[in-house]
Amino acid sequence: MGDRAGNGFGDAVLGAAGGAITTAGAMRAGRARAFAWVSFFALVLAAWAVLTAMAAAVQLPPGAEVFGADYWRALCTVTPGLAGLPALVAMWGVMSLAMMAPTAVPALRTYLDLASAGAGGIAGFLALLGGYLAAWLGFSVVGAGLQLWFSAQGLLRPDGVLLAPGLAALLLLGAGLYQLSPAKAACLSQCRAPLTFFLGHWRAGVAGAARMGLRLGLVCVGCCWALMLLAFVGGTMNLAFMGLATLVMVVEKLPDIGRFVTRPLAGALILAAAWQGAAAAGLI
Repeated sequence: MGDRAGNGFGDAVLGAAGGAITTAGAMRAGRARAFAWVSFFALVLAAWAVLTAMAAAVQLPPGAEVFGADYWRALCTVTPGLAGLPALVAMWGVMSLAMMAPTAVPALRTYLDLASAGAGGIAGFLALLGGYLAAWLGFSVVGAGLQLWFSAQGLLRPDGVLLAPGLAALLLLGAGLYQLSPAKAACLSQCRAPLTFFLGHWRAGVAGAARMGLRLGLVCVGCCWALMLLAFVGGTMNLAFMGLATLVMVVEKLPDIGRFVTRPLAGALILAAAWQGAAAAGLI
């Protein structure tokens, strides 16, 4: 009788200790998850703050020098030859971070869910994000090169809007048609199903997470490159355009409602291209 009572008490103590350990582990995991999200959103907000400063520097209000306007003007100004390329790559990199990182939230959340089950960790989360942004940094080199060439040809306003309506119409038409392409559909399907993506391409460890992030970023570039190039139509320094484009791309990647966005967006872009083309031809 006493032995049974003693064993029952021991089991209770062990159970309580195990429960405490489980609770402590859950609290640590929760703090780590919170740290990951705080770091992520701080990075995105910092990118938007930089974009706001650069946009303000394009048209400087009186007294803007107090806020370092000369620095932001230098960052936004295209200089002859390749001298302006590093600054433009930095600008496009910040813009890609601000606009495209929010579209990766479902994938990042899925990775953290897998991490809580023991399949990854916070270091892996940061590596995944780093790989994803590396893909967009590669795109930024392309965007910066295009902006440098457009500027050299005298085709850009200071705020990054194309002065050639016919070229703007081509960009709109290309983006609209790409919305309807099999390539867009293939990339978008992976963006909308991050769990399926991870199950098909899982790599363990921090280096594996970076490789997955790079692959995911390349898929995302394949999905959104044409929409990002519309910055030359809306303005590379137009915060309203950037905010609207970010919202559209975030919604388009959502599995439940995104499918209601893709084709209507294609129609709107093609109509806008027709209007712009007609204006370029002097028909309206």
